[in-house]
Amino acid sequence: MQLRCGLEPRALGALAVVLVGAAVLATAHFWSARPEPVRAPDRVTEAAAVQAGGPATPQAGPPGLTPGPGAVSSSGATPGGRIVVDVSGKVHRPGIQYLPAGSRVADALRAAGGVRAGADVTALNRARVLTDGEQVAVGFVGAAPPPAGGPGAGGAAVGQAGPAAPVSLGTATVEQLETLPGVGPVLAQHIIDYRTEHGGYRSVDELREVNGIGDRRFADIRPLVRP
Repeated sequence: MQLRCGLEPRALGALAVVLVGAAVLATAHFWSARPEPVRAPDRVTEAAAVQAGGPATPQAGPPGLTPGPGAVSSSGATPGGRIVVDVSGKVHRPGIQYLPAGSRVADALRAAGGVRAGADVTALNRARVLTDGEQVAVGFVGAAPPPAGGPGAGGAAVGQAGPAAPVSLGTATVEQLETLPGVGPVLAQHIIDYRTEHGGYRSVDELREVNGIGDRRFADIRPLVRP
């Protein structure tokens, strides 16, 4: 090349350095531009698994975000595998109870402090599996089975029905008054004492003046009695 181009040895050395540098730059450029495998996002992977017939993996929400009060599972239980039931009537602690999914009526009664002495539970199926949002009423006269069509049909499933006819506040005995939700022997006697002192009941609203009957208990009793 020196003889053909007439280059001096120094110029030939400089040209060689330039060519080597150009080759290094070209190699680095092609190496950085090579294709690399990229992992598909989780949602794309999940969709591909569903299309292939495999199970989809549920995606967790953002950290610190908990499901809202209305979020429920397909089985009717609240998040965390719990159900909410209302236990009323002749139990020690009537009210809302939070139980594990799959609990039975007997579990709800235990959570409510147990059945009060003298309560009639012969028609209450304590082995029945509870469903979220139902009510279990204990100790009412005229027991009836849950509505046909399974749990949840026609509203909340009730363990026992209320009195067949309204209880007369003017003539009811202690035993008859005890059939009302949340009324025990002591409160039943208070109702009769008020009747004796005031010459009877002119309206159901007078029950509010009886010692031991608050707004919640009055709301439960009102549709089941008459003056």
